Amino acid sequence: MTRSGEPGPRRPTAADGVVVVDKPAGWTSHDVVARMRRLASTRKVGHAGTLDPMATGVLVVGIGRATRLLTYVVGADKEYTATIRLGVATTTDDADGEAVATVDASGVTTADVAAGAAALTGAIQQVPSAVSAIKVDGQRAYARVRAGEDVELAARPVTVSRFDVHDVRPALTADGSPVLDVDVTVVVSSGTYVRALARDLGAALGVGGHLTALRRTRVGGYSLDVARSLDDLGALPVDEPIDVVSLADSARATFPVRELTDDEARALSYGQSIGVADDAPGTTVAGIGPDGRLVALLEERGGTVRPALVFSPA
Repeated sequence: MTRSGEPGPRRPTAADGVVVVDKPAGWTSHDVVARMRRLASTRKVGHAGTLDPMATGVLVVGIGRATRLLTYVVGADKEYTATIRLGVATTTDDADGEAVATVDASGVTTADVAAGAAALTGAIQQVPSAVSAIKVDGQRAYARVRAGEDVELAARPVTVSRFDVHDVRPALTADGSPVLDVDVTVVVSSGTYVRALARDLGAALGVGGHLTALRRTRVGGYSLDVARSLDDLGALPVDEPIDVVSLADSARATFPVRELTDDEARALSYGQSIGVADDAPGTTVAGIGPDGRLVALLEERGGTVRPALVFSPA
């Protein structure tokens, strides 16, 4: 709005594509989407993979037709840097919760921490945090916890590809209790809770633990080196649309690519199947036309390749 109360100039609608946002602390993922709707001048905006308000870093935002790619991006592996405080357990397994137990962690060695991290690496069964967004009988687990219920979630299989310990340093809580702060990098499969890793590392070492800092550095093929802050996006001239990663480049960052001939691109644009190439059966592949545009996402079925989603219809 202008000072006179009249609506200000409206930014041109952004092209279909992806914007990788460096989410600031204190913002929910929904807050980012609401801001991006204004910046992109369209309501057709979504995100891939929620970040908690305390977390920062890569949030993949789809605009226009790119929202159809987000289902696939959500399932990609993710990389985080984090700080775990050993010696204090909290209600939420992170610093936003209340402390429920404090234990002197000064006897825990760096070797102990490394061994605990190694035990949580690979294919593991993880019990999600009780305040997660997982639904229990149709209601979010965190809503049940806030209503005073005791929530117990079932363990689920996840994969922790990396759990690297970089630094272990002594610290003190506000009341003077000795704790350890541990800086780590983790690479995890979709659905893994890093704060649950912090909780489980502390439990395995007998001192409790929670997450004090979390920054997502990569989601699949999208990393911080292409991320933009909301302040930078908002500072762009209001008469210019915000820049996006094109549909084709977004697909290249997420899927194997099949370069199509003119005939194949035309057939797919009509929803028709094409011949099988060298792609592994069951693999979703991005079909890129000779003009460089994303034509369709492809899946092999019954010895032919069919379009799962068509982005350039005839």
